[in-house]
Amino acid sequence: MKIAVINFSGNVGKSTIARHLLLPRIPGADLIAIESLNADEGQGQALRGRQFGELQEYVQTVDNVVVDIGASNVEELMAQMQRYRGSHEDFDAFVVPTVPALKQQQDTIATLIELSRIGVPASRLKLVFNMVETGVKVEQAFDPLLAFLKQQPIAKANLNCKLGENEIYGRIKGKKTDLASLASDPTDYKALIVQAKGVNEKLALAQKLATRRLACGVVPELDACFGALELRS
Repeated sequence: MKIAVINFSGNVGKSTIARHLLLPRIPGADLIAIESLNADEGQGQALRGRQFGELQEYVQTVDNVVVDIGASNVEELMAQMQRYRGSHEDFDAFVVPTVPALKQQQDTIATLIELSRIGVPASRLKLVFNMVETGVKVEQAFDPLLAFLKQQPIAKANLNCKLGENEIYGRIKGKKTDLASLASDPTDYKALIVQAKGVNEKLALAQKLATRRLACGVVPELDACFGALELRS
């Protein structure tokens, strides 16, 4: 399965979606990060958008890959896709994360229009409604985007493809760990905290306990969102 994570806008959680939603649930998948800025934050190989020729050649050599396309490279990569006619067909799906902020919704609409214009069918354009506040319905938070898609159904909008805000992503940023491993960590941190002698040691253990609790809460949400994407190779 070959997935591109893309949006003209920054701050929609593309890297979070790529690293924590998609990569762990696509067996054997590689991660390619295309970003000219902050390319060294996290795992994966970094490529610039102008190296699209090399990227598409690499994609032919693997069975499973997640390509995280940084906002600063999206426009250039789109142009390259038009040069290399049919290259969009190399991807089984384009996952487009979006957030409630109006500007990001507008940028999401622009992204969907451009992808549709170069030939990506609605069945392969998958939205992820990200950073949804607790108690707020997706229909309410993303009314402008959903209203557009009602008029022009150029992408698949499953309202169950949603993720809430969670501080776990900030806690593990830059660390080589996955949420499933954190959630299944059998360590008895409460017992260790009781045995710990110093405040700093207790605090460090308490932070690990809190991180595991957050992971236990977010993993089922990620599983449900991934299932709702209905990704097929």
